[in-house]
Amino acid sequence: MTKAQRQHRIVEILENEVVTTGAQLTSLLERDGYQSTQATVTRDLQELGVVKARDAVGVRRLTLPSTPTLGPAPLDHLRRMMGEWAVAIENAGHLVVVRTPPGCAHVVASALDRSSLSGILGTVAGDDTILVIATESKGGSTLAKELRALAGLTVESASSAKGRK
Repeated sequence: MTKAQRQHRIVEILENEVVTTGAQLTSLLERDGYQSTQATVTRDLQELGVVKARDAVGVRRLTLPSTPTLGPAPLDHLRRMMGEWAVAIENAGHLVVVRTPPGCAHVVASALDRSSLSGILGTVAGDDTILVIATESKGGSTLAKELRALAGLTVESASSAKGRK
């Protein structure tokens, strides 16, 4: 288990369970198969910016900092990113390929990952290309249409951009 995997699991636990102490969190991690010491978990909590605060019902618990990266970004943010950076969008099966100018793929991929748009399993970004994996229920064709609409691209403009490459 890597540090990143452990910290990812800590975030999941804190988002879904009431945890009041580092010792309790260490036990919950062990329950899930993550062996770590309380000192390691304490360092992880510090790095993640976790604080102890009262929740809505008055219970003191470990909570994550409220940053925009923890929740889904508004669809407007994705629309701005797609409109500014996506130059072509095509699909094959459940895979959608989004092309951007060189050096811009990570910006759009991050917006896709953080968006509240349904039907996206995940993204892989290179320098100017993003691979977006659609869920079975959504399908690549439907997702590609939605992404083109967000980007203000038509099917014709996507095809002509492909011919220029």
